[in-house]
Amino acid sequence: MTDPLVEPVRDALRVVIDPELGENIVDLGFVYDIAVADGAVRITMTATTPGCPATSFLKEGAQTAASTVPGVVSVDVRMTFEPAWTPDLIVPAVRTSLGFAAVN
Repeated sequence: MTDPLVEPVRDALRVVIDPELGENIVDLGFVYDIAVADGAVRITMTATTPGCPATSFLKEGAQTAASTVPGVVSVDVRMTFEPAWTPDLIVPAVRTSLGFAAVN
């Protein structure tokens, strides 16, 4: 059973915009997992590459955004690069707007 805070946290993360791509981190497929236990939120997310200069910005943005959700007690954001992010993780409408559909 999914914790009722997962979707509000996911919605809150949509305010975090990747500065290079101009889209939110959820629709870009950067958020791999949101786990909640007793109000403690653990977000596992990625960036486009391990050397992405926006990694700290995105991590801090996710932590701040998730912290605004009522009922959230704490937020732990973990960055991972396994599996590696690919454009296939972008939601279809955003992938099309970014021009990736022409590649597929």
